[in-house]
Amino acid sequence: MFAERLIIETDAKGKPTCLPDLPPNCKMEAIFLLLEEPSTVTTRQPSPAIAGKGKILGDIVSPIIPETDWDMLR
Repeated sequence: MFAERLIIETDAKGKPTCLPDLPPNCKMEAIFLLLEEPSTVTTRQPSPAIAGKGKILGDIVSPIIPETDWDMLR
């Protein structure tokens, strides 16, 4: 087995800007590793109209109905 490291750059749409010449009539396996974080990563934020306005009014861990009413336990 012969390994060769290639660095392929992409444009704004994710398409390769230039591909290397490959040997004819052979099988290849490609593993792609990102060398840097994509710059378009954004974090989601709640709407300012609702941010910080939620209130917890009771127990959020225990079920509302008793376990005896669950069909899957029968």
